[in-house]
This record gives sequence, C-alpha cells and structure tokens, in this order.
Amino acid sequence: MKVNAKSSTANFIGIAPQFRVSDIVKTAEYYSEKFGFNDIEYLANPPVFASVKRDEVEIQLKLDHSAALTAKERKGWDAYIWVDDIFSLAEEFRGRGAQIIEGPVERPYGCVEIVVIDCNGFKIAFGS
Repeated sequence: MKVNAKSSTANFIGIAPQFRVSDIVKTAEYYSEKFGFNDIEYLANPPVFASVKRDEVEIQLKLDHSAALTAKERKGWDAYIWVDDIFSLAEEFRGRGAQIIEGPVERPYGCVEIVVIDCNGFKIAFGS
C-alpha cells in the first residue's frame, strides 16, 4: 500500500549511508579505485572519518575497529544507489576490477541492478 500524504514542507534531497570500517584510508582508496568515488574528505590525522563522493552520491566512513563482519554475516544490501545507465556502470566497474557479485540482472519489480561487494564486505546495489 502506497501512502502519498506529505508530512512537511521540507523536501528530502539526499542520503549518505554511514559504514563503520576498521581502516578509513584503505576503504576510501578502494572506493576511489574500484567505484570512481574521487571526491574524498578525511577528518583528523590519522583519519577517524571520511566522506567519499561521486556525482550527487555520498558515502560516509566511520572508524570502528570492531566492524569486521564477514560478507556472509551481512544480510541484504548495505546501500542502494540509483544510476541512469546500469550497463555502462557495470562495464566501468569491471574495467576497474570491482567485485561484481550479481548482475546486471532484471528484477521482477522493474529495475535492472548490479550488486558489488567492497573491501569490508559491504554489499551495494546499483540500479536503474
């Protein structure tokens, strides 16, 4: 059931999921190299927080030494990012050596998606 009632005059304009990771620099560099997130901002030295951005999408990384979950322990996706050309993105990611674990695949709900896994075991779905 879809409800269209608007609760406020404020519009949501973005979201930045925050991943807890055990190595900020390694993770930020991985996102730059494998996924093309080239706008990186670190907080503190050594970093305890970073923000990685690509276009209008931001993912925040927070230092947490207890964050070492395996990919099998992570159920579902940790983030979902909409893109305008999933096939070009899949090709780009393959060229970068990113680990695509699924797709491109057409889902019953009308989206075509790829799912990647990062160096910490986070699963990120990209869809169009």
